[in-house]
Amino acid sequence: MNYRKLGNTGLKVSELCLGTMTFLWTSDEPASFSVLSAFAGAGGNFLDTADVYSRWAPNNPGGTAETVIGKWLRDTNRPRDRFIIATKGRSQMGDEPNDAGASRAHLVPALEASLRRLQTDYVDLYQIHWPDMETPLEETLRALDDMVSSGKVRYIGASNYPAWYLMKSLWISDVRDYVRFESVQPHYNLMHRAEFERELMDVCKDQRLGVIPYSPLAGGFLTGKYRKGQPIPSGSRGENNERIRKYAESERGQLTLGKLEEIGIAHGKTILQTALAWLLTNPVVTAPIIGANTIEQLNESLGAAGYRLTEAEMDALNKLGEEKRD
Repeated sequence: MNYRKLGNTGLKVSELCLGTMTFLWTSDEPASFSVLSAFAGAGGNFLDTADVYSRWAPNNPGGTAETVIGKWLRDTNRPRDRFIIATKGRSQMGDEPNDAGASRAHLVPALEASLRRLQTDYVDLYQIHWPDMETPLEETLRALDDMVSSGKVRYIGASNYPAWYLMKSLWISDVRDYVRFESVQPHYNLMHRAEFERELMDVCKDQRLGVIPYSPLAGGFLTGKYRKGQPIPSGSRGENNERIRKYAESERGQLTLGKLEEIGIAHGKTILQTALAWLLTNPVVTAPIIGANTIEQLNESLGAAGYRLTEAEMDALNKLGEEKRD
């Protein structure tokens, strides 16, 4: 596994980040432990989670993915400083008005709860999961600055921030002398490009921010298992996902899969691995977030580590993957 510097920080993270949203949602505890151990065994050190994972699932109170990570670290006696743990706060975690948001009132207890579940006294990267337009940015950033000063957080990041809001945050941190966001977690893949590429990518490049894209496989579409005119695989995410069905029925989607397959064959790689390589070849990207329910799924994603595309291959995919941006 190769390692990359996370933005302007001193952290070196594995070039693939293990996402944990599936833990105790679509994978049980033993399967989650197996995936974590296999990832660590392959040299992975970067784990991404959130307090809200997976509160939307039946009988899931949230916080379960963090709990699994904490138990795995304890039960397998893994050194805490071997891993870069990134978690997120801001989401609805209860029924009261202040059980959500980026206010000090919510973030301070949310961080404490995350630390308890993770069984650690600090997180390496604490991210605001979504913008909170109702809370002044000064309040959010001052609360985060205090968390870093206390030693409970080492660096801070933003997730799903538009470019203008991210730049405003960076400006406030600069003039107030607060810690600043050092990373961004955007929705970015070969089928969903404009949201990141329109403005946010240039901001990240200029400000030397780490970029940790989520949904790098477009919800599973870029695995190649969804083809035009063929039935949606039973039990797959595509059965209830309109976006995946739209991709599968579009000319752009099928041309993209065809080109990924062609490039992959030339390198002895799969469609999935080539889709990840498209991200890894972009110098702005730090580490795509991969998810896995099984070791077999994880191992295929890990096959993208160190895989890079040529300039001609990138150009070919970029032309096919262009989407309307107005």
